[in-house]
Amino acid sequence: MNKAVFLDRDGVINELYYDDNQGVIDSPFHPDQFALFPKIGEAINTFHKLGYLVIIISNQPGIAKKHFTEKTFEVVKKKMRDELKKHNAYVDAEYYCLHHPDAKIKKYKKICDCRKPKPGMIIQAAKEHDIDLSSSWMIGDSGIDIEVGEKAGCGTIFIGTKKTYIWEKMVAEPDFVAPSLYEASVMIKKHESGGKR
Repeated sequence: MNKAVFLDRDGVINELYYDDNQGVIDSPFHPDQFALFPKIGEAINTFHKLGYLVIIISNQPGIAKKHFTEKTFEVVKKKMRDELKKHNAYVDAEYYCLHHPDAKIKKYKKICDCRKPKPGMIIQAAKEHDIDLSSSWMIGDSGIDIEVGEKAGCGTIFIGTKKTYIWEKMVAEPDFVAPSLYEASVMIKKHESGGKR
């Protein structure tokens, strides 16, 4: 079976964006707002060298909330792939939940099994890519990322600081805390040298 590193996207791979009109810090609403964090390519390449698939697992309710269109969402995804390619990096798969219980667009207004912290996206990815979840990791910058990783049986790494996750009052406690995805890749590499998680 394969092993994987599951990544939240916004706040892990790319910077969050403050929108003056909406008054929120959120996903990029436009391709021009998308910017990779430093050393993201290096981190992803480290995961691949260690034998992990790299898979995005991300709630993206922006379309449902009418923050941007489906077309804009696809352009942002393409920009991410293009920016990673500049660093000779790539992701193996992308899973996005577009639903939200308070969606303004009817087809996206639902209580689903894919919206984190429910593990639907990870379970689907595991089935489609023959992944052993007990040998895999979930990395994210919010409590729901840690919660979904724990529910799926993965190791978990919180991107931020201990102060941040204590402040968030997380339901689940991460296995590790790292200030960036690059630092998380260093942690996993060290962990791998010590044997299976």
